[in-house]
Amino acid sequence: MAKRVIEGIEVEASSGNVFADLDLPNAEELQIKSALVIEIARAVKRLGLTQQEAGQRMGIPQPKVSGLMRGDFANFSERKLMDCLTRLGYDIEIQVRPAAESTGRLSLALA
Repeated sequence: MAKRVIEGIEVEASSGNVFADLDLPNAEELQIKSALVIEIARAVKRLGLTQQEAGQRMGIPQPKVSGLMRGDFANFSERKLMDCLTRLGYDIEIQVRPAAESTGRLSLALA
């Protein structure tokens, strides 16, 4: 990443993935999971659900809903988060295509 100085402060441009910028392992997975959790929180709010109601719809206990709303998704797989979204009325489409580079990447596009 390119570094530059703005008004005497050294700044570094983001890669677009804060988890990669922090050199965390599994940065792509963390970025996707966090985006899914953000969408879950938006859906719960849009639907006007209590955490108890959201948990019943998503098939998880209320304390886990509370954790999700606070950004605690460490114990959730991507698949489980996608399942939660489908139970909240979302369609999920997974698209696979040949990569432009020798190694592909994971990404999530929200409509």
